[in-house]
Amino acid sequence: MINKNQIAEDFKLIQDHICSELELEDGKAKFIEDEWTRAEGGGGRTRIIQDGNIIAKGGVAFSAVEGPTPDKILQKLQLDQADFFATGVSIVIHPESPMVPIIHMNIRYFEMSNGVNWFGGGIDLTPHYVDEEDAKYFHQAIKDTCDQFNPDYYPKFKKWADDYFFIKHRNETRGIGGIFFDRLSSKDDSEMTQIFEFAKAIGYLFPKVYRYFMNKNSKLAYGEKEKQWQALRRGRYVEFNLVWDAGTKFGLDTNGRTESILMSMPPVANWQYMHQPEVGSEEAKTLALLKKDINWV
Repeated sequence: MINKNQIAEDFKLIQDHICSELELEDGKAKFIEDEWTRAEGGGGRTRIIQDGNIIAKGGVAFSAVEGPTPDKILQKLQLDQADFFATGVSIVIHPESPMVPIIHMNIRYFEMSNGVNWFGGGIDLTPHYVDEEDAKYFHQAIKDTCDQFNPDYYPKFKKWADDYFFIKHRNETRGIGGIFFDRLSSKDDSEMTQIFEFAKAIGYLFPKVYRYFMNKNSKLAYGEKEKQWQALRRGRYVEFNLVWDAGTKFGLDTNGRTESILMSMPPVANWQYMHQPEVGSEEAKTLALLKKDINWV
């Protein structure tokens, strides 16, 4: 039977692996670790990387927090009063080149002292410029991983991601999606172990697919026009994270560490009033592909 301490330790190993892989591919920048404690219980270690050959700014955060469940969380999740424990790894990478996509991944475990428990997580890609071959590669890699555990996972969780990573006030997706899952649980110990293995597999998939994009796309040429577009797309990323993202809200509602919660913010972003890309441009093509329910595989 898995337990919360084992889960937390395995998540730490995933954090270590991801940081090592990203440093290898970047070739210059190194992670700086910031350990922190939460007054109500628990803590974590936030690792930040910046000013690299490829990575402009990124964060790989581990946390394991516990204590009385705040009323906001109980009401939102419709749970009975009990103490909680939550652990997870959360990553966002903002590249220097607008040709390299932004990527996010999160895996998490939540349990309460009354026996309620589940896993959640997801991985999604936010290109500044949507390349259809890159999208196919990304989604195929995710589907292959999902299919090792359950053939229903990919179609179900892809749809969930399309709906979740949607900027409602813009009527566009944050990127090309991926998968999103939450409240995966089972009363059967072996099934719960398999769900845990699935969450870990998504964690280990992250550096594999992102090193591929770092290596390939960082070699592509770009100019000032592409950098300006990158700043606008980063602005969209900020809008989603601050307005809609459930993880951001959970962290703030549980008195989490603000700096670690907001590590997902890009180093620079921009907002331009009523910006419209030129008809037929690569920017316009990207906007046309920021839609739900595109079948990439």
